Amino acid sequence: MNRRLFLTTLTLSPLLANDIIDNSKDIYLSYQEYITLKSLNDRLKRLRGFIGFANFNIVSFNESLYYARNYSKIGTFTKDELTLVDKLFSENPNQYGFYGDKTCTNINNKISKKNVVKIPYTGHYLFKGKPLVDYKKLKKDVGHTLVLTSGVRNVVKQLSLYANKLYNNGGNITQASIHIAPPAHSYHTISDFDVGRRGWGYKNFTDAFASTFEFKKMKKLDYISMRYNKNNSDGVRFEPWHVEVI
Repeated sequence: MNRRLFLTTLTLSPLLANDIIDNSKDIYLSYQEYITLKSLNDRLKRLRGFIGFANFNIVSFNESLYYARNYSKIGTFTKDELTLVDKLFSENPNQYGFYGDKTCTNINNKISKKNVVKIPYTGHYLFKGKPLVDYKKLKKDVGHTLVLTSGVRNVVKQLSLYANKLYNNGGNITQASIHIAPPAHSYHTISDFDVGRRGWGYKNFTDAFASTFEFKKMKKLDYISMRYNKNNSDGVRFEPWHVEVI
């Protein structure tokens, strides 16, 4: 085990540390980056709590910096945090085994509320046009048990999901990139959305969704596709819940 990996394991529980050692060929954040990641992850959670779940889905990075500077409940992003954000957004994730397209080139990407529609009782937005049309058709064709579980995600929301996964697996960038697309590479930023079965909660984000009545009906529809099939070329895990807008 290299020194950087050894130092990272010192901050973790024995069980998680053992998991990291087992994945010692994977790429990890440095020890200092992992410490910075914790403060970044916490700050993003405070931001979400301050502006609200729905707004957090579409808030821009510049707006996030403004809120952080002006509201002590969030606190200003540190220089180290901003450096880490730039790394997670800008670097080529191919080195981690992620080969998906870059969907956003501007870290300050702004999503206008004129271009999205908030879906009632979900806390999520969908882009107007085909994403919204497809979702409405899905609801009609599959039935009322199908629910929207994630819609539009601007850079900050995707960064938050990625940072949280990265923190919880001990800074393993390789494994994080299998489960969550890096901040500049999410199709949720431009079109796609996730669906699930009403009342299923977290199970909607597991392979179990592929066994549901809802998924089996979705597979028969020709106006949508599944973004991440098994053994997909992007290097992402199987995601039967992820609707590709085509």
